[in-house]
Amino acid sequence: MFLAARCLRRQRREIPLWLKHQTVLGNAMKYFHSSNKIDPDSFKSVAYDVKDEVAHIQLNRPHVLNAIDMHMPGEIQDAVKLANWDENVKVLVLSGKDGVFCSGYDLKIFAEPERGTTPFSQTMPWDPYLDFSLMSECTFAFMSLWRSLKPVVCKIEKYAIAGGSDIALCCDNIFMADDAVIGYPPARVWGCPTTAMWVYRIGLEKAKYMLFTGDLINGVEAEKIGLVGKSVQADKLDDTVNNFVDRIKSVPTNQLFFQKQVINQAVEQMGLFASQRLASVFDGMTRHSPEGAAFQERTNQVGFKQAVKERDMGTRKWKK
Repeated sequence: MFLAARCLRRQRREIPLWLKHQTVLGNAMKYFHSSNKIDPDSFKSVAYDVKDEVAHIQLNRPHVLNAIDMHMPGEIQDAVKLANWDENVKVLVLSGKDGVFCSGYDLKIFAEPERGTTPFSQTMPWDPYLDFSLMSECTFAFMSLWRSLKPVVCKIEKYAIAGGSDIALCCDNIFMADDAVIGYPPARVWGCPTTAMWVYRIGLEKAKYMLFTGDLINGVEAEKIGLVGKSVQADKLDDTVNNFVDRIKSVPTNQLFFQKQVINQAVEQMGLFASQRLASVFDGMTRHSPEGAAFQERTNQVGFKQAVKERDMGTRKWKK
């Protein structure tokens, strides 16, 4: 009787195996997290917040329609790391501040200044290696959304243009307002989408149509061709995203991870990473071709808004 009681007490004190695993993992996460020294309060172009098991990552340059600067790619990647290491996070939601997702790279920074004074516009002869080393880092940072161990849900309002579409299309599920627009206008001159997601999301014919024209399409059309998962009226977008997030939050994290990896690897086996490598090289070429140099020169002369208008309307021949 005495021995049996001792055994029972010992059983009660013994930590269950699942809890041991969780504790070990939690300690490891704390160690690696602290060693990374990522402080979201120091972010300049991204806002990060966790609430109700959801990590909210917001592109945070609303004064320029959340255009991409030099800080944003790395801060997106760091925010994804924070969310993945946080045991209290089940899902990540990516959006833009003040009701706008992202208008692409900030051409005020990257195109208007004199050639050779910005990272992505070199003097001639240009060095493809230097350009690739910079642009591939941006692509890798955006792809942290794809690599995230936890699901990433993207909410598109108003614009997901050029580099903004690069970011959005790396996410697992995309919800879009009916009146928002998405596309890659720099495919006309001065760009090639480096995350290369178009053909994998909408197929050969539609991808070529979108990238040969550089046209923008609204949320309704984007859902119709399979570019995004769902498009709804703008005033219903938040509720639609929240309902979806609440639905998948009830699924164990490991189950979500398993499904994501099976689907992602199928796309990766089709050659996604090779496509991104080639696209990053070609993107550099587009910015240093005779036409790309002429576009940059025009941007320097009249400002990026006028140059972009002329490019997208097809009213100007680009030849230096």
